[in-house]
Amino acid sequence: MTIGNSSLQNIAKLRPDSTKRKRISSYDKTGGNHDWLDVEPGELRTIAEVKGNAGKITHIWCTMTCKDKYYLRNIILRMYWDGEDVDTPSVEVPIGDFFGIGHAKKEPFVSLPFQMTPRGGRGFNCWWPMPFSPQFKITIENDTLKLLKIYYYIDYEIYTDKFNDIDDYGRFHAQWRRENPPKVKRIDPDTEKHYKTLQPIRFNYTGGKNTEPLVYNYKILEAKGKGHYVGCHIDIDNVTFLPWSINWPGEGDDMIFIDEDLKNEIPTLHGTGTEDYVNQAYGPGKKHFSPYHGTIIPGGFNFWGAISYYRYHIEDPIYFNKKILVSIEHGHDNHRADDWSSTAYFYQREPHDHRLYPKLLDRQGRKPRRHIAHLVRKFLCICTLLIPIFTFLVLGIITFISFKK
Repeated sequence: MTIGNSSLQNIAKLRPDSTKRKRISSYDKTGGNHDWLDVEPGELRTIAEVKGNAGKITHIWCTMTCKDKYYLRNIILRMYWDGEDVDTPSVEVPIGDFFGIGHAKKEPFVSLPFQMTPRGGRGFNCWWPMPFSPQFKITIENDTLKLLKIYYYIDYEIYTDKFNDIDDYGRFHAQWRRENPPKVKRIDPDTEKHYKTLQPIRFNYTGGKNTEPLVYNYKILEAKGKGHYVGCHIDIDNVTFLPWSINWPGEGDDMIFIDEDLKNEIPTLHGTGTEDYVNQAYGPGKKHFSPYHGTIIPGGFNFWGAISYYRYHIEDPIYFNKKILVSIEHGHDNHRADDWSSTAYFYQREPHDHRLYPKLLDRQGRKPRRHIAHLVRKFLCICTLLIPIFTFLVLGIITFISFKK
């Protein structure tokens, strides 16, 4: 079997008899309607494992309920290919982040490889193809103090005659990272003065030059081997207090170092700004979904709070033969101290170097940040709701008293 495309262009092509369509799901095997899997607090469960055939996962869907406030950061998804050791998964990502959004949030959106669908973004879909030969295993870990109920489909195909171009296909990988905050460049080396938010233009746009990107840039992906990077989503929690100017957190350039350019500290691909990397422009402040790039969460007033962008290199993969480092400035010249996280997706030939995966943060380290901007925004929202209610009650009391008289 030769793995082919699966778009509308060749959907009519008949497959050989050796190609078999399969599914693993959480259906109730007794014939009842208990179609979910219960995962107890602290429990690790294997939800799918196939051995003995070559094949490809074509689609993953799931939905879940859990009373833990941050369960989308505390349910850990892991994937293993072809007998990988339990300590070296190719995928090790909080489940919400894996399906396309950080911040332990769910929001309806549509991209080509991921969708979160109604009701309320609770239906999660992944369409990345995931070849294997001869084995795959998928586990979930419930790192909460509450019961998890998860419904899922894992759709795949097997090729009973194997596939004859096995060495041409990398295995699917994903890396989750968080820096809260990233390493900040606080002092202008020319003037030896601190960058200050009271000088917002210099702080956000013009002050300093980034001559040490490998020291200060936020790292999205680091990998060794042969493969290609196929994109990421970037999640910023804007905690910088800057009410007297445009508080845009994304002026930073993307810089991707490939093979020998990493050793020479020269970006192979150099961009011009965060919004430019995600194929938008001029500080995008609205939701926008397209197949390969978009804004799922645009931030609150003046870009405060949670922001999520995505950029998938499906038509333009970024190839590497030896190593790759994908990075981006957190604000111009890395002046900003916001909370950054990301999930990067890539294919590479096994074995991967798991030492380059960041150690998974504990529950507290994964917890979304709370800060003054959130509190102020909540206070204003509550006041907006309570003022008309209070006014209505006061007018009602006055009217009642007047009527009694």
